[in-house]
Amino acid sequence: MWLIDCMSNYNKEIGQVNYIFCSDEYLLNMNKEHLQHDYETDIITFDYSENNTVSGDLFISLDRVIDNAKTLKLKRADELHRVMIHGVLHLAGYKDKSPQDQAEMRSQEDYCLSLRTF
Repeated sequence: MWLIDCMSNYNKEIGQVNYIFCSDEYLLNMNKEHLQHDYETDIITFDYSENNTVSGDLFISLDRVIDNAKTLKLKRADELHRVMIHGVLHLAGYKDKSPQDQAEMRSQEDYCLSLRTF
């Protein structure tokens, strides 16, 4: 319900969103193969959204989530939720390449995290 409620605030519907949890090694290989990036990341999002329906495959490195939570002194669940909503926000059209886009993405992540009721 959380993701559905969050996306309704953006006038978006949730279609098929698949979360695939994997290791750093697996995601690094995907990053190299599909994006030609030779570095670790916490998420890679494949966007299949159409119109106002967000759909996609979101590959999340649990190794990165755990390490990031430790570094940032956050609960693992909170960091995992942040990465999960980060991917959905990409599906909704938010970007994070420029510093301005990164700040907006973080603001939207924080907003969506505030909607959790669990």
